[in-house]
Amino acid sequence: MPTFNDSVFMPSAFILIGIPGLESVQCWIGIPFSAMYLIGVIGNSLILVIIKHENSLHIPMYIFLAMLAGTDIALNTCILPKMLGIFWFHLPEISFDACLLQMWLIHSFQAIESGILLAMALDRYVAICIPLRHATFFSQQFLTHIGLGVTLRAAILIIPSLGLIKCCLKHYRTTVVSHSYCEHMAIVKLAIEDIRVNKIYGLFVAFAILGFDIIFITLSYVQIFITVFQLPQKEARFKAFNTCIAHICVFLQFYLLAFFSFFTHRFGSHIPPYVHILLSNLYLLVPPFLNPIVYGVKTKQIRDHVLKVFFFKKVT
Repeated sequence: MPTFNDSVFMPSAFILIGIPGLESVQCWIGIPFSAMYLIGVIGNSLILVIIKHENSLHIPMYIFLAMLAGTDIALNTCILPKMLGIFWFHLPEISFDACLLQMWLIHSFQAIESGILLAMALDRYVAICIPLRHATFFSQQFLTHIGLGVTLRAAILIIPSLGLIKCCLKHYRTTVVSHSYCEHMAIVKLAIEDIRVNKIYGLFVAFAILGFDIIFITLSYVQIFITVFQLPQKEARFKAFNTCIAHICVFLQFYLLAFFSFFTHRFGSHIPPYVHILLSNLYLLVPPFLNPIVYGVKTKQIRDHVLKVFFFKKVT
């Protein structure tokens, strides 16, 4: 039976301590984090502007890239301002409702990003394996439905986890959260009540979104590789494979960091807390920082238009 002595009943606010064990150097850690944020926002904004104003890029591959860029900007902006407030200005307090809102936004944007990566894999699958049906399959209406679908899936599946916290967890051992943002399990573990339902639902959401997406992305690329290696000409194989390299890089860094962060938070009790929190922060900050760099370097159309923006000349 849980004991409620000395517990906090329905706290009005939480205290985010940042990175436990590294409080004395958090002000320095904030410098590379803020640099990554600025580079990510500038890079993703540049991609959005280029895709918006270049009619030749108004095709599914780049529309999905624009969705990814917008999601990355939103995800970073949900996290970093408060994180830097903790690191630089010693402002660790966050209200209970604001904490739940941040939690919902962070996990929703993570799920949306995963859904967009799945849509991008589907686009490459149709373009390479059944190219004659690509234009018919990826109509403007279908693109709109994909955007709405991944957004609603994320928002709807994340909301019950907030409801479970709000309605079922009333007593907390402490209001001090050993994290730099409001992460679901970091808050749930503070509760005195039985949290098995919260854990089970968290696992369900993770596998329903990330698990589903990674399975179908993997299957899409297995079929893509089979089709590519069956092409008779070496040049055609290279060209087809080259269109997928950027997405494969983004796919690997997103899901490897996601699953490592997810499982260490639940099962990695032997890992030092500061290592886990640092990796959790990097999981949220690195993809938005790297995505515009990867697509800028590996995608010729984006690279050429970026050079044109900065050097005011046609790149051939």
